[in-house]
Amino acid sequence: MSTLLLKNADVLITMDDDRHRFADGGLFVRHNFIEQVGPTAKLPPTADTVIDARGMVVLPGLINTHHHLYQTLTRCVAQDYRLFDWLKTLYRIWAGLTPEAVHVSAKVGLVELMLSGCTTASDHLYIYPNGARIDDEIRAAQELGMRFHPCRGSMSLGESKGGLPPDSVVEDEEAILRDTQRAIEQFHEPQRGGMVRIVVAPCSPFSVTPDLMREAAALARSYGVRLHTHLAETLDEEEFCRRKFGRRPVAYAEELGWLGDDVWHAHCVHLNAKEIALFARTGTGVAHCPSSNMRLASGIAPIREMLDAGIKVGLAVDGSASNDSSHMLAEARQALLLQRVGGDPAALSAEEALWLATRGGAAVLGRDDVGALAPGMCADFIGFHLERLDYAGAAHDPLAALVFCTPQRVDLSVINGQVRVQEGRIVDLELEPLIRRHNEISRKMLE
Repeated sequence: MSTLLLKNADVLITMDDDRHRFADGGLFVRHNFIEQVGPTAKLPPTADTVIDARGMVVLPGLINTHHHLYQTLTRCVAQDYRLFDWLKTLYRIWAGLTPEAVHVSAKVGLVELMLSGCTTASDHLYIYPNGARIDDEIRAAQELGMRFHPCRGSMSLGESKGGLPPDSVVEDEEAILRDTQRAIEQFHEPQRGGMVRIVVAPCSPFSVTPDLMREAAALARSYGVRLHTHLAETLDEEEFCRRKFGRRPVAYAEELGWLGDDVWHAHCVHLNAKEIALFARTGTGVAHCPSSNMRLASGIAPIREMLDAGIKVGLAVDGSASNDSSHMLAEARQALLLQRVGGDPAALSAEEALWLATRGGAAVLGRDDVGALAPGMCADFIGFHLERLDYAGAAHDPLAALVFCTPQRVDLSVINGQVRVQEGRIVDLELEPLIRRHNEISRKMLE
């Protein structure tokens, strides 16, 4: 079995249940799982791979709970629109996606996430034109060595039937369910440490039918996989649900069986106190997307109230057409600032922001093997050099430096016991040709 030793970290932040931190800390890995964590002096002296983390703060890899990786192709489009008009503009561009476009854009987005410290990412791919399949983005994650939760999304309710998307980009519901089942059977890895976990994910209340929501939930539960969708993102969505279904989005989701500890929803900006209590009681999770919610003027999700109620909350960058970035540390900083803008300077602490990005994300994705550095956990961890201009004057609190200071790229990333970022660069990847091809595809779609 291969072994790995990380030693001499200035500070090792475990994010374990007791929130241990170790000065001159390190960890020992055997066969992709952590075996020991603590002061360097108490660890085995050597291993097959040895990483000297002197001068670094080391912490668990960050976990992104909601994304649309294909949207890296369409950044900075529909710059001043709210969600529905933004979508109507972009649906027709996304109709030009191809299998190569999905693969290349996923690779670009995942590289961007990895360089920001993300080691586990969930992606919601819900549009499949021109032969594109979820396989195309799974292949990108496998090539990069990223831990990946691809959501087999879908849209079936076109404009002619009262939905938001044009008919040209929706799918037949039986075909959706068949392909979702195929993806689960072909790719899902339920075992501890699994690198690919398929999620069942009809897109939204305004793009699929109630029948598809019910049948998708039944399919997911028959295979023991998780469920995900967008919910309560905007007031326009709330009005749509009241008009079409006669109830608010959360009540609609409850009626369809879309609450529970195997479900998480993206956004949840417009939840009232009763709905927050319902989420807490049912164990339903939330992917918080602060930058996207601000970009589209959707509002401020009541995260402090959710956390106080005991809701599982993870952090998410959302798609790069509504965030225009895929930087997890930037999102942690934004989450902290956005909760404080209402007037409470202690509404969210730096440690809580990083907790959302690690342990919170793990809970939302239903994983007990990532998000913390402790014996038995997956060897997913990251390191940032502290001796840099951006952290000057913040050495007294390295954890706070990561969140309060300008977000930086990661210097070290280990995923599943494999070094994937070294000295700030992705291992075994020529980035320039990837970016060049990505931009070629983007230009063709936008034309």
